[in-house]
Amino acid sequence: MESFCKNLPKIELHAHINGSISNSTMNKLIELKRQKDAQFSVEQWMTCIGKGEKRSLEECFKMFKLIHQISDNADAVYMITKDVIREFAEDGVKYLELRSTPREVSTNNMTKRQYVESVIKAINECQSDDNLDIIVRLILAIDRRNDIQVALDTVNLAAEFKQLSQGIVVGVDMSGDPSVGDARSLIPAFEEARKHGLKLALHLAEVPNKNTETEALLDEFTDRIGHGTFLLPEDGGSEAILKTVVDKSIPLELCLTSNVKGQTVKSFDIHHFKFWYERNHPCVICTDDKGVFATSLSTEYQIAATAFSLSKKQLWELSQSSIDCIFSGDDIKLHLRQKFDNIKNQLVFD
Repeated sequence: MESFCKNLPKIELHAHINGSISNSTMNKLIELKRQKDAQFSVEQWMTCIGKGEKRSLEECFKMFKLIHQISDNADAVYMITKDVIREFAEDGVKYLELRSTPREVSTNNMTKRQYVESVIKAINECQSDDNLDIIVRLILAIDRRNDIQVALDTVNLAAEFKQLSQGIVVGVDMSGDPSVGDARSLIPAFEEARKHGLKLALHLAEVPNKNTETEALLDEFTDRIGHGTFLLPEDGGSEAILKTVVDKSIPLELCLTSNVKGQTVKSFDIHHFKFWYERNHPCVICTDDKGVFATSLSTEYQIAATAFSLSKKQLWELSQSSIDCIFSGDDIKLHLRQKFDNIKNQLVFD
């Protein structure tokens, strides 16, 4: 099954750029940081870097803090993006939607615009590399902890670069600490995104008791749901939420390892993937933060196969159906379906 999942063509729709940094990229970034900052010390981080998939939740949070420190300039952002794309391509991902919050670091003269330009430059170079068989798109993220003006600034950047990048920027994400604030305050930003034809992938129901917020955003402002851990009534959601998600067939981006390591789901076998998959609802298996959580999309498919007794045929159908959920247009969807059909002939399903 491991070999099959590796060779399976896959779609990744929920990958945060900084959370996807591998250990090898981390080491390169640390060396760059040391060259620019003689005071930078990495010794305190080495234990959690080396632990890989054995990292505790606390150590995963430490990794995020380290990443924040070593990704504070345009050169680092460019390197990170290129390495992340290459690694997804090597894992059999044929279409990738990366997401990231535009970041400003005044001490390094990096503006939010330069941040986005660095990411797009890396994407363009990877798209021009004949050795990389992958299509990449970008979603700019709104951090729910910020105010409406910051959110609008992000939407305006996304709208501008949607044109400048010839369609590489396809949407806007809302993420950040789900226990903070009320995302309804960001609705004007989502309305602005809609005016510019940007798709919306919103992290919703990541924690319980956010029903009022979730209900307000689902109907008009959600093209895909990130995580959706607490949508169901028995999990702290509501019947109204369940009905809207089902009636509108809103796809879910489901990240098994992330949820279990993040302790919002106790174990893989009771993950909410089971509920939605059994009802033939649009589900896309994703990684979230493959670097920090030490996983890969192939590994996530293996986990799903084991936890829910999925056959190779079912894994194929699950992956192929993910094409319907991408934010690119019908021409890219047709291209991917043809590519998948070609690869299918090379796979062994027995």
